Amino acid sequence: MKASIQNNTFKEYKVWDIPTRLFHWINFLTTLGLIFVACIMMFKKELGITGLEAKIALKEVHIIIGYIFASNLLVRIIWGFIGGKYSRWRQIIPNKGYVKQLRTYLASIKAGKPDTYLGHNPLGRLAVITMILLMLALVFSGLIRAGTDVYYPPFGGAIAQYIAIDKTVAAEITPYNLQGTDPQKVAQVKVIKSFFGELHELAAFSLMFIIALHIFIVIRMEIREGGSVISAMFNGNKLLKAKPKD
Repeated sequence: MKASIQNNTFKEYKVWDIPTRLFHWINFLTTLGLIFVACIMMFKKELGITGLEAKIALKEVHIIIGYIFASNLLVRIIWGFIGGKYSRWRQIIPNKGYVKQLRTYLASIKAGKPDTYLGHNPLGRLAVITMILLMLALVFSGLIRAGTDVYYPPFGGAIAQYIAIDKTVAAEITPYNLQGTDPQKVAQVKVIKSFFGELHELAAFSLMFIIALHIFIVIRMEIREGGSVISAMFNGNKLLKAKPKD
């Protein structure tokens, strides 16, 4: 294997550490799971799902997967401060020299000789930051939606207590059951629920678009530029011919 690499003037570099790769694949799988359950919820009538219990159960499954998604994102954010060189935020977040780097990279693509990077190239850095911000918006809006809809943590307890007529029975408040609740306060919560529900949808569709674009560009890079971009997310190694810019 090494002889083959040398004969083809490739050089192997260790780039992605194990926690970064784990985050990538856990994030990929949980995102697929969230999309799958969300699609069932969107088309539940067409699928013959009409019962209230089934409706609530679907939301609970979506929320549980969302907790895994959120926990994984939190670990990745922390790892960005203490992880390997190319996993750190200083290698990803655009700095004051970023615009120049982006222009140079775009010019290299236009010239037919794209600059190679061990970490994310300037376009990749922009994509990663955009996806992280969208994921944060999804987590925040999702947690509020979970609290206002089916009273799940971390906000559900406070919401149930707020709308309960008698604060001592707040724990007995159940989803889609108005018994023991203050109608005016329920109406106020519905406004919050609706706003963050729309934000959640917008962030979800935006993230799906960015992910689809990201996959397309990665496959295109793999075919045109090489570098073992896809396999690097499995074994952590990149194979490059040209000297990397970073």
